[in-house]
Amino acid sequence: MKKLLNSLKGDKGIWSFMALLAMFSFMPVFSASSNLAYMNHGSGNTLGYLLKHAIHIIFGFFILYNVQKVPYHYFRGISRIALPVVWLLLAYTLFFGVEQGSATRWIQVPFVGISFQTSALASIVLMIFVARYLSKSQTEPVSFKSSLIDLWLPVGITLILILPNNFSTAALIFSMVLMLTFVGNYSIKHISYILGIGLSLFAFFIIVAKVVEKTNPENTPKVFARVKTWENRVENFLKDNPDSADDDYQIEKAKTAIASGGVYGLGPGKSVQKNFLPQSSSDFIFAIIVEEYGMIGGFGVMILYLLLFFRFVIAAHKANSPFGKLLVVGLGFPIIFQALINMGVAVQLLPVTGQTLPLISSGGSSIWMTCIAIGIIISVTKKEEEIAQELEEKEQRNIALQKLIDKQLLEDAEGENPDELENLQPAIANSVANTNYSITDMANPMDAVRNKK
Repeated sequence: MKKLLNSLKGDKGIWSFMALLAMFSFMPVFSASSNLAYMNHGSGNTLGYLLKHAIHIIFGFFILYNVQKVPYHYFRGISRIALPVVWLLLAYTLFFGVEQGSATRWIQVPFVGISFQTSALASIVLMIFVARYLSKSQTEPVSFKSSLIDLWLPVGITLILILPNNFSTAALIFSMVLMLTFVGNYSIKHISYILGIGLSLFAFFIIVAKVVEKTNPENTPKVFARVKTWENRVENFLKDNPDSADDDYQIEKAKTAIASGGVYGLGPGKSVQKNFLPQSSSDFIFAIIVEEYGMIGGFGVMILYLLLFFRFVIAAHKANSPFGKLLVVGLGFPIIFQALINMGVAVQLLPVTGQTLPLISSGGSSIWMTCIAIGIIISVTKKEEEIAQELEEKEQRNIALQKLIDKQLLEDAEGENPDELENLQPAIANSVANTNYSITDMANPMDAVRNKK
């Protein structure tokens, strides 16, 4: 185990907070899965769901470990190839995907029977693509017209394919892209143009959906089927009407769970509302955490995410390339914002969105995509760590070389002119003192060079 830990490269803080969140997730998932166990099997035995979650976590860290070994600059080219593939997957999901909870967001992976949420992969690929473009634009002048084709057209295509079935994810991705362009020194005036265009297109989409619904209410096209759900969620959130159906039922049960938890919680596995909350192990797992572990547990989870956010900021600051900085921001910040959105929904600060709590909620594709994103971030931090190590080794080689030169000067002066030696010794002694080593050191001064791997 010690050898494995020593072999981990990159930001140790990110590794640590990832591991803490993943290990903590087993307790609330094991407890909150009882609802699924009763509904699907009638037994209430949650061991199978715990094992399934363990497999997801272990495979996620396997993905993370292998992704972080890939030099991050390779993803610059991969994003250009992967983006069209993602569009095909999103289009297939939109028309032929697996429906779960009245939304078609998943595709069934052949032969293995695993459901996969394509929008999660699309988010990662798109963020890498935007980071690549922005890093390139910092060295080459780019006009707004050219960026409309090279940057915003791919972004628009991706969001159009995600929006009909997953408004919350499309809105989150769009917000994060705007944030990333701001960090990447894209013109604020142009960002405001894009924001206006995006809101106008979304309003047009809603208007068309309402017209189609009125003209043909019994046969609404699939791309407009979720618009009524969005409208109901916003209205129920603004009116705070507990008499409406599923979404408000979940919110009421989540608030009851949080109120029941108090400061210290009911204790691990003692949640009551997990038996009534439909998405207790995924979308509303934060409510179960607060019910069982109290405000202390809830704030503890929040602090872990904020510490992870702090490490992302440090990693972005230390990255020595624009692409590395933008990659950390574009892949790391959405994880934290998604966590805050999930918590906000549980306490009714936001309407129901369907966003999971990263690394804690059950669900394979969510965990795996988060691990891919953090694996790329660790690859960036690992690269900076290697550069720092190379600079340190270079300094050691320079010191060793200077030591040899000083020793040779002393020997030459001693053999040729003793008077010159007396004049030379103070200067050499001063040089030796400034470099923090002694010329009487019996160790071989070239060890630093010979031992370099």
